[in-house]
Amino acid sequence: MHRGPKTAVAAISAALTLLAGSCSTDTPSEVDARAEASSIPEAFTKLPSTRAVGDCAPGSGVTTHDGVVTIATDSPSYRPWFVDGDPSNGKGYEGAVAREVVEKLGYSPDQVQFETVGFNDALAPGEKNFDFAIDQFTIVDTRRETVDFSSPYYAVTQSVLALKNSPAARAKSLADLAPFRLGAQVGSTSFDAITQTVQPRQAPVSFTTTDDAKAALAAGTIDALVVDIPTGFQITANEVKDSVLVGQFPRPNAVTEFFGLVLEKNSPLTACVSAAVDSLYADGTLDALAAEWITDTGGAHVLD
Repeated sequence: MHRGPKTAVAAISAALTLLAGSCSTDTPSEVDARAEASSIPEAFTKLPSTRAVGDCAPGSGVTTHDGVVTIATDSPSYRPWFVDGDPSNGKGYEGAVAREVVEKLGYSPDQVQFETVGFNDALAPGEKNFDFAIDQFTIVDTRRETVDFSSPYYAVTQSVLALKNSPAARAKSLADLAPFRLGAQVGSTSFDAITQTVQPRQAPVSFTTTDDAKAALAAGTIDALVVDIPTGFQITANEVKDSVLVGQFPRPNAVTEFFGLVLEKNSPLTACVSAAVDSLYADGTLDALAAEWITDTGGAHVLD
């Protein structure tokens, strides 16, 4: 079933409260007072609101190519994030979010170009050939050492997939998964979730792309695959025959799971893009797009 209204942003708010409590030595009253005085995006991005959305409009000179916004995604791209392998068509949740962000910045669809950039390449240090990247990048503090993140635009948890006749399909807890050979995309928080949360007894297997990981699951090379839960529903429904969604990780868990747009470190666009995402959160657009494109349910079994 589809997410109910405000589910994603409520998850962001709840996790920020936990994050503040786990990282701070302040008293509970001090934390509560500061939380009331700060917006969710400001608390998460730790960036001052020094730019308005319009400050990065065409002619501002802050984009890689003046008058054009360059967006990076990996290839191939998948539902429910993109549709028909075409990030530029504005379909799929992230395709639609990207289009809404650039429109908030003042750019029309014909003032946008897309570049293919690998997941890990987008997160690597150094100069970028894009203005922002969108590809289910989880906001993780260690990644902030090399890139900027926008305000979060989606809250997500990880899920575990297995073939229905596999012993792994009968797992009821994270501990039950420990004996199995698990796999996920390299460099992803899905892989981090395996190593940090499941801590399996066998070394997990990393894959360059989700397609490679799906093929390994279908072939029985791995016992179970870890992916974000919307992707998990898509795979089990349409892509890997006889696969089932075993369950979802607790929300939140050891890996903080919020997607943000990736920008070059100290990019002049970061505050503008965050302001655009904030606006889409405030006017209900992000919830509407999630309801349209994403299947994500709290009814999936929680692997506690």
